[in-house]
Amino acid sequence: MRRLKRAAMWIGAILLSVIVAVAITAAIVNEPRPAGRPGPQADALAATFERAVDIEAWERTKAVRWTFAGRHRHLWDRGRDVARVRWGDVEVLLRLNDRSGRAYEADAEVRGAAAARLVERAYAFWVNDAFWLNPLSMMRGDSVRRELVTLDDGGEALLITYTSGGLTPGDAYLWLPGDDGLPRAWRLWVSIIPIGGVETSWAAWQRLDTGALISTRHEGPLGLTIELSDVAGAETLGELGEEPDPFAPLFEE
Repeated sequence: MRRLKRAAMWIGAILLSVIVAVAITAAIVNEPRPAGRPGPQADALAATFERAVDIEAWERTKAVRWTFAGRHRHLWDRGRDVARVRWGDVEVLLRLNDRSGRAYEADAEVRGAAAARLVERAYAFWVNDAFWLNPLSMMRGDSVRRELVTLDDGGEALLITYTSGGLTPGDAYLWLPGDDGLPRAWRLWVSIIPIGGVETSWAAWQRLDTGALISTRHEGPLGLTIELSDVAGAETLGELGEEPDPFAPLFEE
């Protein structure tokens, strides 16, 4: 009984420490979303980022493979707008245009409502993880607002707001330029994080075989780190070694 009480006290102390740390972080980090100015200067800064990561090379990258945070293993056929998501012993093949697909668990196909749940879960994983892969390729379009923000130190940053699309429309990201033209970090105002202005780094840039640059390491507050591993990109699935076609079941009659 005494051991249980001591264990409970330690667990309580740990939880209290975590709560205090989160509260302190919220008090220190929480910032209102900045006001920006749309126009040619904002568009020019967006173009600077796009050139730095070689956005034209990314457009040639029709097949991408990566693992997000050591948990979700992705294969994306950008040419046909389909993706494969794996976690644990689950594999889901997705048609991204209509969020449909086929699900497998322990190499057996899942059907009915259970399959629908796995497909929806895989799509949510893909939306988040593909965004972290290369959001710099998503700064154009009717649902994207670009604004130039003047920072407290006199520098300039690019505020990107997504007015629709994805799973959480209204999210905003403030891109902070580095000395080499690449972004060094971003600050987030997103619905899934209750603290505004949380900053994570953009580092460990990796050049794909096509020439496109991808950031594979993001460090945030409280030691939080998101890593992308096993990152590879090519112009075709065959060049990635993905043959025979892993998406063939999606196109069967």
